[in-house]
Amino acid sequence: MDRRRFLCGTGIALALPHFETFADTSGAAAKTPKRFLSVYHPDGVGLPVKDDPAWKDWSWFPRGGERDFELTKVLDVLEPLREQITIYSGLSHPAARRVHGHSNADQYLTGADTKGHGPYQNSISLDQVIAAHAGRFTRHASLVMSTNGGIGGPRGAQTQSFNRDGRPIPAMNKPKQIFDMLFETGSQQAAAELARSKSALDFLMDSSRSLDRRLSQHDRRTLQQYLDSVRDTEVKLTKAQQWIETPIPQVDTSNLSLDADPREAKLYFETMYELIYLAFASDSTRVATFQLGRENGEGPHDLLSLAVGLGGAHRLTHEVKKPGGWQNLGTYNRYQAQEFGRFVKKLQDTPEPNGNGTMLDNTFAMHGSASSSFHLSRNYPIISAGGRNLGFDNGRYLKFGSGNEDNQAGAGVTSDAGWRGEIEAEELPLAHLFVTVLQRMGVETDTFAGYAGTLDRV
Repeated sequence: MDRRRFLCGTGIALALPHFETFADTSGAAAKTPKRFLSVYHPDGVGLPVKDDPAWKDWSWFPRGGERDFELTKVLDVLEPLREQITIYSGLSHPAARRVHGHSNADQYLTGADTKGHGPYQNSISLDQVIAAHAGRFTRHASLVMSTNGGIGGPRGAQTQSFNRDGRPIPAMNKPKQIFDMLFETGSQQAAAELARSKSALDFLMDSSRSLDRRLSQHDRRTLQQYLDSVRDTEVKLTKAQQWIETPIPQVDTSNLSLDADPREAKLYFETMYELIYLAFASDSTRVATFQLGRENGEGPHDLLSLAVGLGGAHRLTHEVKKPGGWQNLGTYNRYQAQEFGRFVKKLQDTPEPNGNGTMLDNTFAMHGSASSSFHLSRNYPIISAGGRNLGFDNGRYLKFGSGNEDNQAGAGVTSDAGWRGEIEAEELPLAHLFVTVLQRMGVETDTFAGYAGTLDRV
C-alpha cells in the first residue's frame, strides 16, 4: 500500500506515526528516526581559579568522578536529567587551539583550520554530513537556526552549518519564517513557486555558460563559486518537487509565540526550541542546529541575557573580575542550560509512535561552545543528552586528555594574554566524538576533519 495514496485518500494533513505497512522496499522508512541537534553558545563559560570564592558555585565544569560528579550552580538545573546527560572536558579542535575565541565559532562543527587571519577556507560541518545521509527521508534535510540569522562573515559566523564546499548555510532567526517553511506551504502555491524558480535557474545556467567564455580567470572562479550556490538551490528544488504532493503536517501551535524576538528573551528561547521539537516530532527533519549569536558580536544575541536580568551577553565575559562577575556569567550560562534541559525533558516525555522508546532515546542533542575561559579555544564545555537507543551511555562526566584533572587549565584567564600563552594540558581532538556520532547515526565513516577513529568510553 502506498503511503501517499493513503494520505490523499483521507483528505487530511496529519503527522502520521511510522506504519510498517508503508515501509519502502529497503525497510529504511520503517525504522525509528535518528535525530541530531547542535546548540552553540558563543563566548565560553566561567572558570574561576580554585582559590577564588566563586569557584565552589560558579565554575562551569562539575567536580568529582565519572559517575559521582557534583554539579555546581551553573549546571544544577540539569540534576533532574542527570541520567540522560553526559558532560565532556578535555576536547577541542587542534587547528583552532591557537586562535582567539572571537574567531573560532566557524569551526565548531567542522574542525577546519580556518586560522585567525588571512585566507579563509572552511569544510563541511557535522550536521550536514548527517543531513546528506538522513535527509532523503524527510521534507527538509536540515533546519539551520540562529538568533542573528544569515551567515555573518569569515571568522564571525552566525551559522554552525557549512556545506560540502565549506560555504556557510544561512540560518533563519524569525520564528514565523521558520514555522511557515515547516508547516504552511500549500501544495498548489508551492508547485507554482517551484516552476518559476526552476525556470529562472535554467535561464541563469544557460546565460552563465555563454558569459564564462568572456570572463577573466579571476572572474571565472568567482562565477564558479556563484554557480555552486545555484547548484545547491537546484538540489533543494528537486527535493521539494518530490515532496510537493505530500500533505504538510498539522501541529499544535498553542506553545508558540511566532512574533517573539530576542528583546523578549525568555519567550524567544522557548519558541525557537519549540520549533525544533515540532520539526522533529512531525519528522519534517532529523537534523537541526541553533546558534545563540556570534563571537565578539553585538546584535540580537546580546539581548538574550535579559532573560536573567543582566546586561549584554558578550560583556559578561569581560567583567568576571568585577564584583559578582563570575556569578553573573554563571547565571547566564545556567539559564542556557535550563532552556536546553527543558527541551531535553520534552523529548523524554514524548513516546516514539512505533513504541521504540522516547524521542530522546533516539536523539543525540549537543550543547556547547568552542571557548572555555575568556575566549580560550581549548577545553570546550560540551553537554550531550539522549541517544540511548543509538548506543550512548549517559549519567557521566567524561574527562579526556591529561594535565587538567581539576579543570584549571586556563582557569581565571581574564585577558587576551591567556590565548597567547602556553597551556601544558593535553586534549583530544573533538573530531573523535564526531566520528562516534556519525557512525551511530548510520553514516559509514571512520574519519572526520582529517582525524581517524572514535572516542573511547562514549
